[in-house]
Parts: sequence; C-alpha cells; structure tokens
Amino acid sequence: MELFAQSEEGRFDAILMDMRMPVMDGLAATRAIRALDRTEAKNVPIIALTANAFEEDVQQCLQAGMNAHLSKPVDIDALMLTLGRLIAKAENRPDPSTPDDGRKAPTKDDDKQIPG
Repeated sequence: MELFAQSEEGRFDAILMDMRMPVMDGLAATRAIRALDRTEAKNVPIIALTANAFEEDVQQCLQAGMNAHLSKPVDIDALMLTLGRLIAKAENRPDPSTPDDGRKAPTKDDDKQIPG
C-alpha cells in the first residue's frame, strides 16, 4: 500500500494483492488504496491472489474494492486474461479477449473452435 501511495501517478497498471500479509491484510490494503486522494487509486485494477476460494471470500474482495479474485495456485492463462481485460477497461480500451467482431475469444477451457 505504501509503495503505491508514494509512487508517481501512472506507475502501476494493476496491483496483484496477496490477501495474507504480515502488517495489513489484502482487504484493508485495498480499502486504503481506494481511499487515497489520487485519481488512479479509484480505478487501478486490484486483483486478489488467495487460497481462499469460497464465494464469501470473493464477495469480501469485491466489497473491499478489488476488481477480481483469482485462487491459488494461480492459473497463468487466467491471470493474463484477467490482467488484459482489467487494464484495458481502466484505460478505456476494448477488451483484448474479445475479437473485433464482438464474439467472445476462445479460452483454454473451450472445446469448440470459433469459425474463421
């Protein structure tokens, strides 16, 4: 939280938030970041990385001001997709996971091919 608070504007594209830290947990750190008097503090994507994967945990993260919740062990494809989507949204750019024609891009779990 302190690193973000002391950084210059535009330094961070996103924050990967560990939920269990020694001084301040991820929920408190997210609330503190969102409360800062900085423009980007309100819209920088914050993604929870945690072993806590119950729906209640997800809801607590979202209520604290996080944009997404990913369970550990982290699926790198899901992390990259989430980062791309949230950073694009924060920068008012199109979602990179959506093709130009509006169809949903395939994911590693899709068993169907999108017609070309």
